[in-house]
Amino acid sequence: MKISYKWLQQFIQTSKTPEELSLILTNIGLEVESLEKVQTIPGGLEGLVIGYVKECTQHPNADRLKVTRVDVGLGEDLQIVCGANNVAAGQKVVVATVNTTVHPTTGEPFKINKSKIRGEVSEGMICAEDEIGLGHDHDGIMELNADAIIGSAAKDYFNLQDDFVFEIGLTPNRADAASHLGVARDLAAYLKIPVIMPDLSRLKVQNQDLNIPVIVEDTEACPRYSSLSISGINIKESPEWLKDKLNAIGVRPINNVVDVTNFVLHELGQPLHAFDADSISGNKVLVKKLAEGTAFRTLDDVDRKLSADDLMICNADGPMCIAGVFGGISSGVKQSTTKIFLESAWFNPVSVRKTSKRHGLKTDASFRFERGTDPDMTVTALKRAAILIQELAGGQISSEISDIYASPAKPFSVEISFKNVSRLIGKTIPTDEIRATLLGLGIKISSEDSEGMKLEVPAYKVDVTREVDIIEEILRIHGYNNVEIPSQIRASLNTTIKPDKEVLQNQIADLLSANGFFEILSNSLTKLSYSAEPERAVRILNPLSSDLDVMRQSLLFSGLEAIAYNQNRRNSDLKFYEFGKVYNLDREGYKENQRLSVFLSGSKNAESWNSKSLNTGFYNLKSAVDLVISRLNIKGLASSETTNPELSTGISYLKGEKSLVEFGVVSKKSLKKLDISSEVFYADFDWDLIVRSIRNNKINYTEVSKFPSVRRDLSMLLNKDISFDQLKQIAQKTEKGLLKEVNVFDVYVGDKLPEGKKSYALSFLLQDEEKTLTDKQIDAIMQKLILNFEKQAGAEIRK
Repeated sequence: MKISYKWLQQFIQTSKTPEELSLILTNIGLEVESLEKVQTIPGGLEGLVIGYVKECTQHPNADRLKVTRVDVGLGEDLQIVCGANNVAAGQKVVVATVNTTVHPTTGEPFKINKSKIRGEVSEGMICAEDEIGLGHDHDGIMELNADAIIGSAAKDYFNLQDDFVFEIGLTPNRADAASHLGVARDLAAYLKIPVIMPDLSRLKVQNQDLNIPVIVEDTEACPRYSSLSISGINIKESPEWLKDKLNAIGVRPINNVVDVTNFVLHELGQPLHAFDADSISGNKVLVKKLAEGTAFRTLDDVDRKLSADDLMICNADGPMCIAGVFGGISSGVKQSTTKIFLESAWFNPVSVRKTSKRHGLKTDASFRFERGTDPDMTVTALKRAAILIQELAGGQISSEISDIYASPAKPFSVEISFKNVSRLIGKTIPTDEIRATLLGLGIKISSEDSEGMKLEVPAYKVDVTREVDIIEEILRIHGYNNVEIPSQIRASLNTTIKPDKEVLQNQIADLLSANGFFEILSNSLTKLSYSAEPERAVRILNPLSSDLDVMRQSLLFSGLEAIAYNQNRRNSDLKFYEFGKVYNLDREGYKENQRLSVFLSGSKNAESWNSKSLNTGFYNLKSAVDLVISRLNIKGLASSETTNPELSTGISYLKGEKSLVEFGVVSKKSLKKLDISSEVFYADFDWDLIVRSIRNNKINYTEVSKFPSVRRDLSMLLNKDISFDQLKQIAQKTEKGLLKEVNVFDVYVGDKLPEGKKSYALSFLLQDEEKTLTDKQIDAIMQKLILNFEKQAGAEIRK
């Protein structure tokens, strides 16, 4: 939201600079994301001065040029060559001195240099209107009034003042601050100064020639509707002051009437709408809902089908405007308009939000109505707009103000205790400061005693309904930074459940990041077409789009989307991980589960002149999985082939009967959904099960052995149904004392082997903690292993 510094000064009188106000606004909860200097015209006439032409003679070498001597208040006159036919001695003129950059009305800015023109030195430029961006006239130089002060800045002569615009990151709960008045109200409360409201006493009803009755059929969707009529207006371009204010905050000027409605919206926070009165057939306005599918063409020249829940502003023949959202193409103010019907209403926020979302229309009006506007501002804004329209477009007020307000909004009644104020803020705020803050924010004090206050909170403060909200308002204006940190902190000991989930997650995240993985964070909403079990999907009742209609059931496709995005931008060597929740529906209800996913794709090392680029393989993924398992100190896992349909092949590590992690090669069917052609390796950890599994883990110190370990390898031919886990169990039963590790480092299945066979290459790590192993001991262990593999697994040892 953009707020103009000069505009704010119409509500509050303060000498604070824009930079000082920027800090104050941020400290009181209206975070200023940027502060930008805005100039009425490009360049702001910087460097241009008022000069006096002392002499003007004919250029000796050019018939159309003059040589002038100009006093610009520097003590020495400047010689300037000028081609304007109206330059003459005795004139006060605008001069661009050497090194000044001028910004013409059309074309690019250019810098003034000292130069020679047809042999005569020129030390500047005497300016025409279009050469400095003040207009389009190029008939000659600008001749200024005789009272212009020589040497003074041109921007002072033309009364140009720079403005500053605050970009405020307005949070959804601060609807009361969605205007210059709202921001000024907060500043006034902080600075302990009054807010100056616009003078509305000039509004006078001239006649009753344009009375247009209003009938509100749906008072729930439209609790208040105020209006009046103005006739005899002249639609034209707005004056510069109004265009400057709108341009400063990024609003495009259109015409004097529409610009006034936009001005009042940003000034007071109350949206208005002006209808061409001649387009109101039947001479009456109906606020109602229409039949489902009713056709309506909006201002953007788009035909829309209305919902039966859309509130519409209608005439006797049909709809004119989507209430609180967008106008119709046929009822708006046109160049030929001479009479207008001016609307200022309070619409139900929920109704406007649903309609805006349904039609994909986001406007300045809907932005404010959705969050809740001030129900007591409708008539004030109507009067303010009517006065300005009369000033800028002429005309007469041709009806009394109509104000349909069946059930007036009541202020919120809230009680606060001074004791609770001090307890929650952590500091005792003087009662006088509390009283001044509340009154400055527009909160009335019904009664007060030594214990606390009874308050009436205005309806425009939609987020202030409880005692704690009032305390937050007091703290916000007092300043969070003004609450001192005590020298003594009192706290009770708090035992936390081990392990600490956040600490554990950070440890594994650090581990993966240190090994070259990048963390990703994806949207929990995804598309139903990704689901392998659509009947278990948690569907969104009111989805934003068809691509975001269910909660994700796994982290696979969010990771694949990130991989596809990177690969499409020629970044194919990828290592990702993500912590996130997945959601499913079963007979017991909704289930939410924390997962950790790991992704590998592309090459495992960067391309280089002195080494070959090797593709990532299954065992690179297994290494990452084993690294995580090892870091978590999880032991006693069994392994089996995965049954996950999203993996074409893979392994599952089991903790009891539950799968702790499944990892393998992503199926081509899953890859095809995102047009990924390269192999992707994926691991899916059940993080909730991991946390439960290590809850009772104890860390024991083990001294590093003084004696070396020995590795031996075996290659064997096996039936395809024999798993690595079976081989590992055979090995561990064969040698329980000295066998430390069993790993598979190669698997081969192909046409060079007999049908139904596969080749495994296993490594065995042997170590004695008491002494160095001898070749005789090692050979004896390996013979036992070979014998048991042949006997129990039907293995054929390859030599």
